[in-house]
Amino acid sequence: MAFNHLRAGVHDALTPLSVTPVTHSVPMAKNHRSDRPQAHAASRPSPGTVLDRLASVPSRAARITHTEHLPPRAGRHAVWPDRIRSEVIAAVQACGIEHPWAHQALAAEHALDGDSVVVATGTASGKSLAYLLPVLSTLLDGAEAPNGRGTTALYLAPTKALAADQCRSVKELSQSLGTSVRPAVYDGDTPFEEREWIRQYANYVLTNPDMLHRGILPSHPRWSSFLKSLRYVVIDECHTYRGVFGSHVAQVLRRLRRLCARYGSSPVFLLASATAAEPAVAARRLTGLPVVEVADDASPRGELVFALWEPPLTELQGEKGAPVRRTATAETADLLTDLTVQGVRSVAFVRSRRGAELISVIAQERLAEVDRSLARRVAAYRGGYLPEERRALERALHSGELLGLAATTALELGVDVSGLDAVVIAGYPGTRASLWQQAGRAGRSGQGALAVLVARDDPLDTFLVHHPEALFDQPVESTVLDPDNPYVLAPHLCAAAAELPLTEEDLDLFGPACADVLPQLEAAKLLRRRTKAWHWTRRERAADLTDIRGAGGRPVQVVEAGTGRLLGTVDAGAAHSTVHEGAVHLHQGRTYLVRALDLEDSVALVEQADPPYSTVARDTTAISVLETDTEIPWGAGRLCYGSVEVTNQVVSYLRRRLITGEVLGETKLDLPPRTLRTRAVWWTVTEDQLDEARITPEILGGSLHAAEHASIGMLPLFATCDRWDIGGVSVPLHPDTLLPTVFVYDGHPGGAGFAERAFHTARAWLTATREAIASCECDSGCPSCIQSPKCGNGNDPLHKRGAVRLLTALLRGAPEEKPAGDAEEKPEGAPAGDPERDG
Repeated sequence: MAFNHLRAGVHDALTPLSVTPVTHSVPMAKNHRSDRPQAHAASRPSPGTVLDRLASVPSRAARITHTEHLPPRAGRHAVWPDRIRSEVIAAVQACGIEHPWAHQALAAEHALDGDSVVVATGTASGKSLAYLLPVLSTLLDGAEAPNGRGTTALYLAPTKALAADQCRSVKELSQSLGTSVRPAVYDGDTPFEEREWIRQYANYVLTNPDMLHRGILPSHPRWSSFLKSLRYVVIDECHTYRGVFGSHVAQVLRRLRRLCARYGSSPVFLLASATAAEPAVAARRLTGLPVVEVADDASPRGELVFALWEPPLTELQGEKGAPVRRTATAETADLLTDLTVQGVRSVAFVRSRRGAELISVIAQERLAEVDRSLARRVAAYRGGYLPEERRALERALHSGELLGLAATTALELGVDVSGLDAVVIAGYPGTRASLWQQAGRAGRSGQGALAVLVARDDPLDTFLVHHPEALFDQPVESTVLDPDNPYVLAPHLCAAAAELPLTEEDLDLFGPACADVLPQLEAAKLLRRRTKAWHWTRRERAADLTDIRGAGGRPVQVVEAGTGRLLGTVDAGAAHSTVHEGAVHLHQGRTYLVRALDLEDSVALVEQADPPYSTVARDTTAISVLETDTEIPWGAGRLCYGSVEVTNQVVSYLRRRLITGEVLGETKLDLPPRTLRTRAVWWTVTEDQLDEARITPEILGGSLHAAEHASIGMLPLFATCDRWDIGGVSVPLHPDTLLPTVFVYDGHPGGAGFAERAFHTARAWLTATREAIASCECDSGCPSCIQSPKCGNGNDPLHKRGAVRLLTALLRGAPEEKPAGDAEEKPEGAPAGDPERDG
């Protein structure tokens, strides 16, 4: 229990800090149309034919709002780099690869020259081989060295599944290389009896950032031989390291570099991503090192037909009588069913585990009505399955035994499922980067492929299916991360000091924010300075101060009430909204109801159940400005960016019917408020602008509220975030600005870079927001434009036309050029300064 207070002490120690602004990379103008795959196999129907068959069902053709044809492209070979050992070349050729693609050879040459390099080429372009060529060749060189262990390499993947998949590939490729290459997976699933062998003998260790943070770095004396010989660090799918998670990983990598230097090594970093904007900038921010960019994709690609699909309106009514569209889940289940009947090998990507299971069950039931044998050829794939279960599903899909799979993003990353004909994406996945990752799962053997994006009833999805240029004519988003965030930096300075006393010379490595953070940690008695170094003097493990995938704080344990069995944990920051009393909680395919949430002991008691609904928490939020870093005149109004304090309270939850999304009821909750110091972008309007927009006091609150909801829904198009990563507040008269104000803020302590990205793209972001509201076919507002699933005030008041006029007046005063770089309101009639919140 004492350590929980210690963990909180890191946060408390930083409370007075002025947060350092976030930096970000600038998006690269990349034309995705030229990056998609080559001609389909003759035995398979063309993607256009498959789409025509899907659209031939009555009334379906009208649901296709746009079709994009991305043409095939021929490949460009190169010669094998002369420094790659002949045994490695022979092993690769034995796998059927006669010559490397030009980008593979170029990346290998940079690596052998000692340059850190990022390979940012399309899905299935052979990025793995680009880094394996120098790694395997160097491991062979090291095996001949007289010093025993020889050279070592470390591979980092964001998921266990990807590391396991890569390990199998390396073992297959290196079979002919004998014992010179000894790959091994080292993660939380690795049996303890194998771990000592890996530390002593493995020379290619595959793991994840979490294990590096909690397991390897704190135990570095036991890894000294490995670290001393470390030549390469491979960081796969590096675009996933963004936001707060990416900021944590950036500091973990700096801790790794510091320990390597202590043991006399200086590893070269090899990064790979199919979807990264200005990849060298993002890679340099992540690693802290200069990185060479290889982004000219020389691999062949087949045709990709990409359809945008909008489900039809139903006769159901949502909040305030708003029209409701058919759910993306139901629509995707229909498409997966029809693709399976056609014999088209397909994956449907779904955002939630429950959604994946639901789509597979619906498809199986409908297929059984056609042919009982077809029902067995569709399954679900998601996190929570045992590794052997996932591998069996991958093999069955690859072989054709399975024709359809409903999958979460567990299958999005580089796991090889080549041979797919089609991908259906149930709802925009949040970023263009993820969209292209998922679409790239099909056509991985060079054949043509079909991708279908099915829109959810959501402002961003609705905007995208009617504005295809926002997907097909824009680069992927910038990778936003901020290693200097003091709430991220502080626990890693503690962890670094616990690994080795922290010296003045180390501070440049960890960044300029150290100068402000270290005195705070000293004052909190978390670090102690002796002579020229800072020491960790506690008994507890400093690495346990933070969960690199969470927002900090003591995790809430989810316990089965009847058995006392620990099912898992939930991040402290998410507990109020996800495991409140009455919440539906999913765990490994089973559904539970939360019976009680004990905040003092951080325990949620659950019982297994099968309710016909899901739950969505609602909350209210007040916000105050701590410091304005930057402000720009927008006509009479202003656009600002800075630090804020957000006070949030979960007040109720909605029960929504699973298939239709229909609201079944709302239940009040009594949970304490929480405060968050973070970063925000906000804009103000003046009385003159309100007069110009014909915004009367009666509709001001609803106009601001609607603009806030829609702007939050649209921000993921401009920053690598999900709408659940951000929040907003709108107030007709805010006490700090003394004007009508709309705030959008990062939902993480110290900020995650999303609000700053919004500030730098404000003109485009708010223009798209206005367009999304104005083009929606509803009369007075619906989930496709201004209603929010998180609104703490029941989506009331909202004024759709007022929001359009308000944004028009605001944008009229926006600067002609973008600035350098790239809420909710109160209810009508409520007193000023009584805001509510959304996200």
